[in-house]
Amino acid sequence: MIPTLDGVHHLKLPVADLDRSAAWYADRLGYAIALEFRRHGRRTGVTMTHPRGGPDLGLVLNPDLARAAAGFDYFSIGVPDRAGLTELADDLTRRGEQHAGVHFATLGWILPGLHDPDGHEVRFYTTESHTTLDPAKPLVVDDAIASARAAEQVWLSQR
Repeated sequence: MIPTLDGVHHLKLPVADLDRSAAWYADRLGYAIALEFRRHGRRTGVTMTHPRGGPDLGLVLNPDLARAAAGFDYFSIGVPDRAGLTELADDLTRRGEQHAGVHFATLGWILPGLHDPDGHEVRFYTTESHTTLDPAKPLVVDDAIASARAAEQVWLSQR
């Protein structure tokens, strides 16, 4: 049996400072705290929601795990299209956030290189795609960056 699935329920990250991380996700991306978790009267986690469709985000107080997880991109948050991704990149730049800019990627466009206060890489990827996948014939990507650059040249030449 193949189960029926319904997208991603929420994302969860360990953080060293719950207040600092919640404030960063609220200020930079528009998230708002919807749920707090407490243990023995101490806040140990929050779930944040996004007003414009982003996935719910759980932040869990765990400084050791936050340090160990720093630098890895556990997920990519979807953005509808390249124009929206470019707008997000411009806004982050205006706010003084370092990132790698918008790039042509394997399926759509990507905005990598943004890091939250704990050093987790937060990536954004368009749900708009320039490439169609066929599960009967999986796409093999050898050297994702070089492949994307070559595919971008082909895509641009067709425009």
